[in-house]
Amino acid sequence: MRASSLSQWLQPVKKRFLSLTPPHALILSYVGLSILGTLLLKLPGTSHQPTSWLQALFTAVSASTVTGLVVVDTGTHFTLLGHWILLFLMQFGGLGLMTFGIIVIHLARGQLGVKHRAALRESFNHAGQGDVRRVMLWAIGFTAIMELLGTALLALQWVPEMGWGRGLFYSFFHTLAAFNNAGFALAADSLMTYAGNPLVNIVISLLFISGGIGFVVIADIIEKKHFRQFALHTKLMLAGTLVINLVAMTMILILEHGNPATLGALPDWSTKLWASWFQAVTPRSAGFNTLDTAALFPSTAFFIIGLMFIGGGSGSTAGGIKLSTFIVVLLATWAFLRGRECPIVFGRSIQLDIIRKSLAIIVISLFCVSTGIFLLAVTEKENFLDLTFEAVSAAATVGLSRGITADLSAVGQCIIVVLMLIGRVGPLTIAFTLANTHGESIQYPAGQMNIG
Repeated sequence: MRASSLSQWLQPVKKRFLSLTPPHALILSYVGLSILGTLLLKLPGTSHQPTSWLQALFTAVSASTVTGLVVVDTGTHFTLLGHWILLFLMQFGGLGLMTFGIIVIHLARGQLGVKHRAALRESFNHAGQGDVRRVMLWAIGFTAIMELLGTALLALQWVPEMGWGRGLFYSFFHTLAAFNNAGFALAADSLMTYAGNPLVNIVISLLFISGGIGFVVIADIIEKKHFRQFALHTKLMLAGTLVINLVAMTMILILEHGNPATLGALPDWSTKLWASWFQAVTPRSAGFNTLDTAALFPSTAFFIIGLMFIGGGSGSTAGGIKLSTFIVVLLATWAFLRGRECPIVFGRSIQLDIIRKSLAIIVISLFCVSTGIFLLAVTEKENFLDLTFEAVSAAATVGLSRGITADLSAVGQCIIVVLMLIGRVGPLTIAFTLANTHGESIQYPAGQMNIG
């Protein structure tokens, strides 16, 4: 009788849950994971010092949204149990809660329905009509291989330094954080000790680049192998990633070479080049640093803000508006200046609805970030550039900071928490949940407007 009553009571809840749209489900998943993480981090034995509810919430949201901003020192504040909880949150938040949920459904039922495929498309930001399950399987397999390989390679550096137990865990923690673009580090200075270390620089940067380029791109590369056969999205992501990383490295080397607190303090050109490379690629959502971010010149900090806003690839562990969105808008602008109807690249035209979506993403993202910056400027007394840097880092789920995160007021930290959640689920997903999903059937006559 009791079981029957409980079943009847749960029936409306189950029905309402199953009727959720994919964007709603995605938002609730990350909110739920953040709440679970908060409760877990408040458990006895998870930290060496008392953890307030706000500190637990901030850390849980930062890990769940794979951001990496912190209000306590990760390495010294949390115990081994606390570190494992952070790893759990980063892995689930990075690869996507919807992915794990649908894997369970797939194993239980042996197939993926239309609604579950739509949920996966939202999780991976995959608009194509191809086999989403195939992309999901590539994502799981590729993640496992990269995390095992990264742990093994980093162990070559850290096991001799720290011993087998601590060295292996140190390697695994940073591998998982890097591949998921989370930016959590166990040292207070992140990876500054290894600014000139080729192994750490190469492995960590390859991990967050491969994790941030997009699982659709990875699947396309593995299957087709030749550049000419790649999909347009894959070609744009590969070319765009190469160009933006090289340009960013050159700019940071030029801007910071005379800064005695950053590149100027490094002993040789080899170390300067490694540090420039790392600082060029990490703002694209990784969050690690080998230079003191707070000591960067204002010009460099402003340039990095732009890199953080752009972010990584669609359907990846990275945040930001996504590199493909930025490229589409650049190509559309160039086509307009050339008087062309639509952008053409690699022998393919870009559809108008993709351009519209890209513009919507940028506008909504700018609105969210601008609102966050304004609210922080009202509640906080920190330098405006530092507040802007913090807000963009949170909204783009990057995790870089100029050292003001822990100094923010309770209200300021709550603003950052909201920005991290918005940045992870995506501004367009937020807008979709609030917008009228029914198409407009009435046509109106065109009106004249003056712009520019």
